[in-house]
Amino acid sequence: MQLHFYRPLSSAPSTSPPSEPDLTSFHSFSFDPSAPDYTSLLSDELLLNILSKLPISQHVSNSLVCKRWLHLHGRLVYSLKVADWSFVTSGRVFTRFPNLTDLDLVRACIQMPKSSGIIVTHKTMSVHVDTHFILDGFLEETALLPSNAVDQGLRMIAGKYPNLQRLAATGASEEGLLRIAEECPTLQELELHCCGDLALRGIAGIKNSQVVKLMGFIGVFYNSTISDIGLTLLAQGCRRLVKLELCGCEGSYDGIKAIGQCCQMLEELTLSEHRMDGGWLAGLSFCGNLKTLRLRSCKSIDKSPGADEHLGSCLTLEELHLQGCQIRDKQSVKALFLVCENVRDIVLHDCWGLEDDVFSLTSICRRVKLLSLEGCSLLTIKGLELVVLSWKELQRLRVMSCNNIKDTEVTPELATLFSVLKELIWRPDSRSLLSSNLAGTGMGRKGDRFFKRSKD
Repeated sequence: MQLHFYRPLSSAPSTSPPSEPDLTSFHSFSFDPSAPDYTSLLSDELLLNILSKLPISQHVSNSLVCKRWLHLHGRLVYSLKVADWSFVTSGRVFTRFPNLTDLDLVRACIQMPKSSGIIVTHKTMSVHVDTHFILDGFLEETALLPSNAVDQGLRMIAGKYPNLQRLAATGASEEGLLRIAEECPTLQELELHCCGDLALRGIAGIKNSQVVKLMGFIGVFYNSTISDIGLTLLAQGCRRLVKLELCGCEGSYDGIKAIGQCCQMLEELTLSEHRMDGGWLAGLSFCGNLKTLRLRSCKSIDKSPGADEHLGSCLTLEELHLQGCQIRDKQSVKALFLVCENVRDIVLHDCWGLEDDVFSLTSICRRVKLLSLEGCSLLTIKGLELVVLSWKELQRLRVMSCNNIKDTEVTPELATLFSVLKELIWRPDSRSLLSSNLAGTGMGRKGDRFFKRSKD
């Protein structure tokens, strides 16, 4: 949890008198407000086609020319993040931006002052809060819009944007999501914050959804529960899923198995801060088309993975990413690599407890072509060498900010491997790199050695 306080910078007043503006460069420019506006001779369709050819960075400034250009600019906007819920309920968003296909309502569903200089950050999200915010409570108890208000807004959106392709909302219930499913047949991407099992019954009607992100329990923000019931409802309703991200979700083997059996097109699965029961890893073997598995900020991989012979494996899995995870438990780490034994790419960033004996378990995967290590400060050159030399198909190696790996300890065998790799990024010890760059400058030395008294 991080608190950020922003204060506007104020410059000291100048003591010199203000200078007169130099208007000499404008003498040759003549502006006649009574001159005809030749753009009025163009039809809306032609002018809209001209404005669409301009760079996107100029769209906002072009919309300030006149009311007509402002109206045409709104027709060119297809993606919008709403910060004020009244912008939706008043209907202004539909008049101002009639062609939206991507709508984000997450910030608008949180009743906090957007002008506040206090921002609470918790890994996956940031929220503006006021001075009365209590860290012991949850946003859904004090600051979130009631579900009936969110559902009312979703009904309005469903009626005005039938071509909607992406929607992000907070605190929606089954009723509002059912209306979206009925009126928006082209919806493909859905992001739901603070939703429970019952709300997921509403997205069962979104037959064309391909990307879904669900956020359940998140720190002091959300206290909602997504269990095997919700995961099963999701799996049975969204059978065309290609990418699924679960943040703070509960569940077990049954929920993951249901997703694997029903969502046969699923290619990417991400679990962030998961609260899964023991044994969920075995459910991954039912994901017959899974290519990428990501674990982020997980306090444990699997509390009780069970016997090795009952785990199974993902035959199609190609990439395994672990970021900010605790991997001290050798049994769960071993179970993970047994399930992912066919991976080609292994990415380990800022993982806690990655010692040599834990890292040696990656040798279970025999077909690795890419290894990326970053922020793994407990791993030594000996542990790294034992594993990478056993991989006969290794082609790319990236080692960054692993301060326990020293350049001076590289063996001739490891150097030979480096010479045949297609890609090598080797910046393991940032301290030694810094000291080598500062050599001869006098910087980086202790004060009692750098500052010497002059003898009178």
